[in-house]
Amino acid sequence: MIDYNLNQIKALVFDVDGVLSENTIPMDAEGQPLRTLNVKDGYAIQLAVKRGLVVAIISGGRSTMVEKRYAYLGVSHIYMGASIKINNLEDLMQKTGIRPEEIMYMGDDIPDYEVMQEVGLPVCPADAAPEIKA
Repeated sequence: MIDYNLNQIKALVFDVDGVLSENTIPMDAEGQPLRTLNVKDGYAIQLAVKRGLVVAIISGGRSTMVEKRYAYLGVSHIYMGASIKINNLEDLMQKTGIRPEEIMYMGDDIPDYEVMQEVGLPVCPADAAPEIKA
């Protein structure tokens, strides 16, 4: 358990696949993933934006639907096709002036590991990869 003062959080950053969408993703006829997104997550995200938190998406995937959904919810920092996510986190911090210790990052797999080592509050879903849960 981490002893962390949640009042210092100024930014919420999320991976998409396995965090904001399910781990198993159906494919369309062209081989494009069809992601499902949780309505309750969407409500919480738009509320966080309205309350003044910076909310960002950093995803290795590429999806116009995902971009449109989170832009509609008020997320202004959306990074798609992120092969090295730490670069996107650094860009976000440079653009917003937010420090690493003021960021909560939720990821679930190995590509998220480096980012999770840098932020103040790394969190993961219960079914995250064992390396991430550790």
